[in-house]
Amino acid sequence: MLMLISPAKTLDFESAPVTEKHTESDFLADSRALIKELKALSPADISGLMHISDKLGVLNFDRFQAWKTPFTASNAKQAVLAFQGDVYTGLAADTFKARDFDFAQKHLRILSGLYGLLRPLDLIQPYRLEMGTKFHNSRGANLYQFWGDQLTEAVNQQLTALKSTTLVNLASNEYFKAIKPKQLAGEVITPVFKDWKNGQYKIISFYAKKARGLMSAYAIKSRLTSAEDLKSFDVDGYGFDAKLSSERDWVFTRRVD
Repeated sequence: MLMLISPAKTLDFESAPVTEKHTESDFLADSRALIKELKALSPADISGLMHISDKLGVLNFDRFQAWKTPFTASNAKQAVLAFQGDVYTGLAADTFKARDFDFAQKHLRILSGLYGLLRPLDLIQPYRLEMGTKFHNSRGANLYQFWGDQLTEAVNQQLTALKSTTLVNLASNEYFKAIKPKQLAGEVITPVFKDWKNGQYKIISFYAKKARGLMSAYAIKSRLTSAEDLKSFDVDGYGFDAKLSSERDWVFTRRVD
């Protein structure tokens, strides 16, 4: 199986990486083309486009201007260690051993507005560009049109390499929209995480995001290659709920009294 997760807006380029291993993104040429267009934006343009503060507009203007290739261990960092936030808190990649990183390289991919589809150890430089950003570019009116079919084709290639027909969608809706399910060479399984609140099970964003990372780490450290084995996921009190699940949407619930 292949797992997909989203990136994060919060980044860590200060702490030293726990591994020296790194790889180069398959879509770096596309990222370079996109950056060339983003560099033409002013700080005010960026603030308006991304609906962020003037301060963040300046920060990301500076990031775009500073972005350059080639990427090296001194000017970039592995994606899975650079991204922070709820999913990555659950993933806790800084605790990975060498064999965990090796397994993750094969079975985990990170969707990105700027970098397309990243392996965990692919180097990135600081940026902010959410997939849903309506940035008019040379390939279309938004980033979904910029990436087109490329990311779906890359997922299919990796599924073939793994001799698998199962994609586990642990990404947000915004990012998974960059994948075209009808063109996938396999089925999509989407884990859903719900917590008990006010007399019913609900998706609580903070907990659900962290749980996506927890499940990714569980699969990596347990060396799971079959999605069916994910039903045994029992981290942080979650458990598979067959009654609430459907064939493709697998619900995991947690009730803390």
